[in-house]
Amino acid sequence: MDVVISQTFTGASYGATLLLVALGLTLTFGQMGVINMAHGEFLMAGAYSAYMTQQLITNADISIIFALPFAFIVAGLLGLLLEVLVISRMYHRTLDTLLVTFGVSLVLQQAAKDIFGAQAKAVKAPSWLHGQIPIFGYRYPLTQLFILVLSIACVIGLTSLLKYTGFGRQIRATVQNRDLAETVGVSTRSIDRLTFFIGSGLAGVAGVAVTLITATESTMGQEYIIWAFLVVVAGGIGQIKGAVIAAFALGITRAFLTYWTDGSMAVVLTFLLVVVFLQVRPQGLFATRTRSLA
Repeated sequence: MDVVISQTFTGASYGATLLLVALGLTLTFGQMGVINMAHGEFLMAGAYSAYMTQQLITNADISIIFALPFAFIVAGLLGLLLEVLVISRMYHRTLDTLLVTFGVSLVLQQAAKDIFGAQAKAVKAPSWLHGQIPIFGYRYPLTQLFILVLSIACVIGLTSLLKYTGFGRQIRATVQNRDLAETVGVSTRSIDRLTFFIGSGLAGVAGVAVTLITATESTMGQEYIIWAFLVVVAGGIGQIKGAVIAAFALGITRAFLTYWTDGSMAVVLTFLLVVVFLQVRPQGLFATRTRSLA
């Protein structure tokens, strides 16, 4: 029983991290159909933003509070720049966006090495995240609990934005029928840019969270990008609720498989399980209803 509880909490922690990364892809890939392989580098930009914030605000207890919005803005602006200069010319050319953004990811990795050096940087966790909290007999690290709460807050915030605001209704209208949305006065180009800004900014927030559990380096985004895409696809393209379920399911599954086998085999088996699931249900857990599907 102790093993079940411990591995469930371990998997939930990894799932929360995946969810933070995948939320941005739910917008840029799920809503806009863009395969952005540079999304992991936006996470890396958020992590380095947390590092820079801590260099300016040396008190780790409050630096993370400033790092979260700063990382969101930095990563969001990088995403906006990518959309304006590159992506805007490649809508409806999915494979081209994959190749180009992969090249952009390599450029950003090298830029990070040139600016910050090849050595990994450490970001100190605030003192109020030191220690553990007992839950059902398991001592849950406060850093992991913080990541879990942050991911839930981002899900609630993004869901509320899409469901209850005019901007969110314009996003849904653009996804369902772009031509019709334009006829009623929706500036779909502006919606595309703002959507990319928000999606990329969420990756930056994920980068701040990741600094609490690992070192900051130029290639850190590569560890999460493929799994984040799997979360989006398995959950259903553009479906936030599907991404939530898929992220935690993948995290918990990987945690148990790691306990029963080893880390490398757990990754392979988890990937195979996702492939089998997508063979049975290629649309993912939830399917997006558009006029073409209705």
